[in-house]
Amino acid sequence: MCRAIATATLIASTMSIGHSSGIQSNLFQNGLIIIPRKFMHHRRATEQENAMATNPSWILRSHPSGMPTEENWVLDERPLPQQAEGELLVKTLWLSVDPYMRGRISPARNYAAGFKPGDLMRGGGVGEVIRSGSADFRPGDIVTSDCFGWQPFSVVPAQSAKPVSSTDAPVQSALSYLGMPGLTAYFALLKTAHPKAGETVLISAASGAVGQIAGQIARIKGFDPVAVAGSDEKLEWCKTLGYRTGVNHRTSADLLADIAAACPKGVDVFIDNTAGPIHDAAMLNLNTFGRVVIVGTIALADRLEQPDIGLRHLRRTLITRARIEGFLLDDHADGYETARAELLSWYRQGLLQTREDVEEGIETVPRAFIRMLKGENFGKQLVKL
Repeated sequence: MCRAIATATLIASTMSIGHSSGIQSNLFQNGLIIIPRKFMHHRRATEQENAMATNPSWILRSHPSGMPTEENWVLDERPLPQQAEGELLVKTLWLSVDPYMRGRISPARNYAAGFKPGDLMRGGGVGEVIRSGSADFRPGDIVTSDCFGWQPFSVVPAQSAKPVSSTDAPVQSALSYLGMPGLTAYFALLKTAHPKAGETVLISAASGAVGQIAGQIARIKGFDPVAVAGSDEKLEWCKTLGYRTGVNHRTSADLLADIAAACPKGVDVFIDNTAGPIHDAAMLNLNTFGRVVIVGTIALADRLEQPDIGLRHLRRTLITRARIEGFLLDDHADGYETARAELLSWYRQGLLQTREDVEEGIETVPRAFIRMLKGENFGKQLVKL
């Protein structure tokens, strides 16, 4: 369905076309042909589809048994998909790769259905509607959805798509501070951990997609944010965002002592984006009535199918009367619009910034995903098509 717009696009022409052509005479002015934009949308859609005779698509070849490698996927040349009623054919502009996807390529039980070998990989993306099977969207609209395939052209359910404005912020921000990472930071910190003014908030993976936003929200709200990150360069970036100090977990010889030094009053809130040894050290620095929010387990990416063996903290939890809570963003869907409005307001005021790590081209998607799992990215990992 193409959008009919009152304004028109003028194309110079020396053609002589009579009324018998079926085009109304009011489409001619001063030797020019006036073509309504609805036809231009159709032509652009056809040109874009013809330009991509095939649709290279990443297919899961096998479940990884440790850290994923590029051999776990295969790039399959597929025909362009066709949208049905209630679906959108979308040209992919940006793809997001995120830690939660590691669980979806594992046969282990997870909170969401996983991918089987032979399945098309899917995740978050932003793209332009080429053809629409929904009255809610028109060709040319920019949308985001969690159902984008790892491919240049995707069919996504219209009910999963949300419009993206290019006037408020760059369109890829719908995959960053105005999307899942920003909303996760907002709800994990403010609506799950409930810090009080002046309390120390320790955040792991602090320079990543969620961590960089969580630290800035903590600063805005008057908390005391402390970063845990994987390089000195990342820690310096965190300090520019408002983190008071931080710990480099890759060079630390004693995480327990280094976190204690960075948090001399103890840890009141721990936003855990990693699990593993960082979690153990944070638990042993936790204050009475401390709150721990389990957001991610990326430190287990190379052993997700194995038991998570480490220190047991039951005695520590009892003594501190700590609260440990798992976090899933879907549980907070009713508050998305309020949260987005506040995040956007902070961005417009210059209170919120973000760093992106961008790979380019469909062929780079698995590599971008793997380097994110290894912590080699610096900021929100994206792929631009």
